[in-house]
Amino acid sequence: MTTTYDVVIIGGGAVAENVADRAVQGGLSAVLIESELVGGECSYWACMPSKTLIRSGMALRAAQRVGGASQAVTGQLDVAAVFRRRNTMVHDWDDTSQVDWAAGAGIVLMRGRGRITGVKEVTVTAADGSTTVLEATHAVVVSTGSDPLMPDIPGLLDANPWTPRDATSAQVAPKSLAIIGGGVVAVEMATAYASFGTAVTVFARSGLLAGQEDFAGEMVTTGLRGLGVDIRRAAPTAVSRGADGIALSVDGDVVIAEEVLVATGRVPRSMDIGLDAIGLKPGDWLDTDDTLLVRASTNEHSEWLYAVGDINHRALVTHQGKYQARAAGDVIAARALGKPVDDAPWGAHVATADHAAVPQVTFSEPEVASAGLTSDAARKAGYDIRVVDYDMSWVAGSSIQADDYVGMARMVVDEKRKVVLGVTFVGQDVSELIQAATIAIVGEVPIDRLWHAVPAYPTMNEIWLRLLEGYGRP
Repeated sequence: MTTTYDVVIIGGGAVAENVADRAVQGGLSAVLIESELVGGECSYWACMPSKTLIRSGMALRAAQRVGGASQAVTGQLDVAAVFRRRNTMVHDWDDTSQVDWAAGAGIVLMRGRGRITGVKEVTVTAADGSTTVLEATHAVVVSTGSDPLMPDIPGLLDANPWTPRDATSAQVAPKSLAIIGGGVVAVEMATAYASFGTAVTVFARSGLLAGQEDFAGEMVTTGLRGLGVDIRRAAPTAVSRGADGIALSVDGDVVIAEEVLVATGRVPRSMDIGLDAIGLKPGDWLDTDDTLLVRASTNEHSEWLYAVGDINHRALVTHQGKYQARAAGDVIAARALGKPVDDAPWGAHVATADHAAVPQVTFSEPEVASAGLTSDAARKAGYDIRVVDYDMSWVAGSSIQADDYVGMARMVVDEKRKVVLGVTFVGQDVSELIQAATIAIVGEVPIDRLWHAVPAYPTMNEIWLRLLEGYGRP
């Protein structure tokens, strides 16, 4: 049986939901194809459960840093209660609410695995083996996400390591945990499990948070060590699971852990979605233009195939994938109905912000919040820049936020245009500061105009005044 929809979307995560919603609001019909839980990785195994696991420890430490509150905090973290709260946050891995939302939004849901079998054609295989062929009148959208990268370490796979999914869905905290990797997932899970009393060892050959400003990784290293985390600038050369736990061989030493988490990066979930049927290579990231149209192998556009979220490798964070999805859903509807397409930079139908205005928060000890380009990335991009640093402990709002506040801020300015290219904050609760930085970068607000954006006193937002004072009047 063949069924026709205007838009066929392979994947049913948060990003896919946004494509479907915008397409339906634009007057088209849309179907989501999902083999697991509707709402996807972010809702059940990534953003939501991970931040929930981290939050309780952060809240406890925040109270302990404020005189008066610290005297009232006499107990330790209730780890079992943290896991119960996480279970509630993910609805015990039940997607009924997401399914109901899709139905209410006029989006059709099909359970099964979707595979491209021709131009504008997707075949769905259900759990019972039955198949349904879907034809797309206008577009097929790939929103399948990414999978963990498993490094080639002898014995690692046989040791049955944790993936990030295992770390965020565990029901008890292991006594000891080894983490291979130094990126966001590794740092966040080290923060969470150290808060639970787990003895955590992190193996990060390149250090923590490489690719962000250097001081961010250095301050998080100090913060995690303060929680008792053992951080080693090395990589295991062999792994084996035995009666006493998992043994990791590193530089002639052996570290024993109850569990080992692999957090060394991501690979595209594109091996079995039918890319070979349309001349693309299975296992590759899908390269797109700014309207999220997939570029074919000849560097021409497919004209019907779109890719949003992790699978296009533009910016592997959920909020950016949802941003892409809104642009894609809107442009698919515009093209289908013959309406004007606004594909100029910063237009309604493009994901311009992916290139140099991506915000990101690492929920670590301490938090790292950034937007735009780092100083190193800006130099490599050819900008003539000036960097302004400021110790956030000198801001009145920070001293109210916590006794002996520790934090740092950096602003990167394009000296030619006198606009902000990037901002990084490190410290307690800095995640709530990053939207102002994102607006300044996206809006290309001139430095002389930012002087008129007066921060309320005494809040942590006063950091903006201090950064501008450090820069001086243009």
